[in-house]
Amino acid sequence: MHGYPIGPCDIDEVDRVLREAHWVPGRQVNAEPWLASLEAEGLQRHPAVSEFLTEFGGLAVNISGPGISRAREPFEFDPMLCLGEGDRFLEWGGEIGRSIFPVGVHDGGRFFLGIDEYGELYLVETWVASFGRMPEAMSNLILGVQPTVIDDGSG
Repeated sequence: MHGYPIGPCDIDEVDRVLREAHWVPGRQVNAEPWLASLEAEGLQRHPAVSEFLTEFGGLAVNISGPGISRAREPFEFDPMLCLGEGDRFLEWGGEIGRSIFPVGVHDGGRFFLGIDEYGELYLVETWVASFGRMPEAMSNLILGVQPTVIDDGSG
């Protein structure tokens, strides 16, 4: 998607960063409380968000420094940090024809993160950009690949 080949060293780096955040293959947490809280704001869960939060929910990744095409910045997969922002996700989802469900924050809460029904991970603010589809999206997020702007909010 972004034209940056991801090699074995990059995959090792992604694995290392996730493990430092206490992720392990096959990890499973109860995503139901998060999903139910955000559904109360009018958002609709889909299988991709349920799977994503079951595996990655609750992880805080504290990274920094230069990346492939942008700085590597910390992020946290805690959808509760998006409470009160349901309208933002509903509006952007409607704008791009996808169902974007909140999954956390990026860069210390400066941006929101969401995932659609196809497993595409988004940076959401007053504009929306894509890190690609999982699992490539996770690599792009961790390795510092600039997300692709889908809508800059100017239209």
